[in-house]
Amino acid sequence: MRTWLVRIFWLILIIGLLVWALFAAPLREMWESLKQLHLWQIGILILVNVAIFALITLRWWFIVRAEAKNIPFLPLFAYRLAAFGLSYFTLGPQIGGEPLQVHFLQRDFRLSYARATSAVIIDKLLELLVNFLFLAAGIFTIFRAGLFSLPGPQLVGSLFPLVMVMLIPPVHITLLFHGKYPISAITRAIQLRTGKRKFFRLLIVSEHLAGTYTHRHLRAMLAAAGVSVIAWFGMWVEYWLMAHFIQIDMTQWQALAGLTAVRVAFLMPLPGGLGALEASQVFMMGAMGFPPAAGLTLSLLMRGRDMLLGGVGLLRAGRL
Repeated sequence: MRTWLVRIFWLILIIGLLVWALFAAPLREMWESLKQLHLWQIGILILVNVAIFALITLRWWFIVRAEAKNIPFLPLFAYRLAAFGLSYFTLGPQIGGEPLQVHFLQRDFRLSYARATSAVIIDKLLELLVNFLFLAAGIFTIFRAGLFSLPGPQLVGSLFPLVMVMLIPPVHITLLFHGKYPISAITRAIQLRTGKRKFFRLLIVSEHLAGTYTHRHLRAMLAAAGVSVIAWFGMWVEYWLMAHFIQIDMTQWQALAGLTAVRVAFLMPLPGGLGALEASQVFMMGAMGFPPAAGLTLSLLMRGRDMLLGGVGLLRAGRL
């Protein structure tokens, strides 16, 4: 009975998220945007997007396979797709599907929860590290192009919080490598106040395993980081292709600036950056001298792509 209740709960949650997304999304406008593309252009964008997602999965596979050689690639692709679907349609900056990744590794490949969690921690830290490196390059491009003109002190004050957030992944990885465990320290302080043990013990053990991983499998971490860099270049190319397919003649550097605005929008605590994505693209297109309506068309194309990918991910999560 308990098993069936859990299954029914997940089924209702998945159907509810899909229904909410369909009602909240501007489906008619997305369709009008898609109709501007030729069939071969849609095919190219789908192939590029699948390649990017495969590279993101490959990063995780390199990390997991360093300690579990028997884990194949294709199941991880399905797990990553399911995790993306859950992350995309829930509150938060593209975070939320990680417990699913841990669960699948433990259930299907008998990894301990601590070891599976440590693999997901390493994967997320590398993802954030590369994301923030490219965001820094994009922000530099935006200010170099003169899209924002702020006085020196005001500019430093506005960028300071973002820089502090960007430093979290490299600082955390460096601390892990030197045997320092910040999450464990915070967790122990919370544990003393709440008295809860099981979940907090899992976090502490997982972070210590992640720290051990940085010493034992440095080559796998470097390979995973390299794959993540290639995936980011893929997203850059995809954004530029989308713009050109809808007759926005932008340079590669303008494409990087526009993609930076996309990634910042996804950091907002909104499901799929709802509203923030559209606003960011309308603003960026206007700032770069393009018609603001072009930004809305571009954002609707991205919204349609992510809705399709996230919807397939949610359905996959339900089946898994």
